[in-house]
Amino acid sequence: MSKRRQERMTVEIQRTLSRIIREEIKDPRIDLSTVSIPRVDVSGDLGHARVHVSVLGDEAKQAATMKGLAQAKGYIRSELAHALQVKHAPELEFRLDMSIEHGIKMSGLLDELGVAENSPEEDETGKE
Repeated sequence: MSKRRQERMTVEIQRTLSRIIREEIKDPRIDLSTVSIPRVDVSGDLGHARVHVSVLGDEAKQAATMKGLAQAKGYIRSELAHALQVKHAPELEFRLDMSIEHGIKMSGLLDELGVAENSPEEDETGKE
């Protein structure tokens, strides 16, 4: 399997899975406004795909979303095969990805540092 085809399939699988989850999954455990797919890793033979799912919210919400996705895995895989027009869709493995949540936390910490660093300077310049 060529590396180029694997990369194209990775991008197409990510885009298609995002659409399927957003438009076709009706599970109330999956809050569409908090779910995103930042990355998909596809094996060289296109037989397996590790889908990294980011869920914003507390641990209970993340667990419920992952459980809903796991139960809908068969449906999602069949829809993926239909959308990609392939005979055999890759076996899907959903993994919780904390990178977006981690980035938001870091951004908040950097903002706090920026405010803390700017406050004394403003006070000092105001006194001079």
